[in-house]
Amino acid sequence: MTRTLLIIDIQQDYFPGGRHPLVGPEAAADRAAEVLAAWRERGEPVVHIQHIWDAPDAAFFQPGTPGVEIHPSVAPRDDETLLTKALPNAFLGTGLEGVLREQHAATAAEAAEAAEGAPQLVVMGMMSSMCVDATVRAAADLGFQVTVVHDACAAPDLSFDGVTVPAAQVHAAFMAALGDSYAEITSAEELLIGS
Repeated sequence: MTRTLLIIDIQQDYFPGGRHPLVGPEAAADRAAEVLAAWRERGEPVVHIQHIWDAPDAAFFQPGTPGVEIHPSVAPRDDETLLTKALPNAFLGTGLEGVLREQHAATAAEAAEAAEGAPQLVVMGMMSSMCVDATVRAAADLGFQVTVVHDACAAPDLSFDGVTVPAAQVHAAFMAALGDSYAEITSAEELLIGS
């Protein structure tokens, strides 16, 4: 079954020198680039999501700034779908669900597969604790079969009740929660070996 690759918010502000750098974004982007290259080689569908925070007091991702741009390692090609969003859940106000269902129907017909099967979605991006989490949960609720590439995602350090939670623990907690009932969690290597 053909799967759509969904790349969420791998944008310059999340990298060193950006306005909201995460922990380990370079390694995550490297893994994402490997998966993207494999998808392109097979001619499978890819959808890119770009967050634009169009508000005067936006902390990052402001229109017209270098930080809003998608990282060059995973930049969309002209023949790939690019959707912009303003909220953590990439399905809200973007038309993403329609795009994915259309792609599923088209690829199912081309491969003479049963179009009634659950559309498969492979997700990677930033941040694990916000937009990846919100989008994966929404995708599962909409009936998509979701796989998250955990090492192609990155998170920030977070704070709660005076305690700083390191990014590695933030990321692990969110991957564990998503893996409990919303998605299959895999590494880039495991995904590409199994594809």
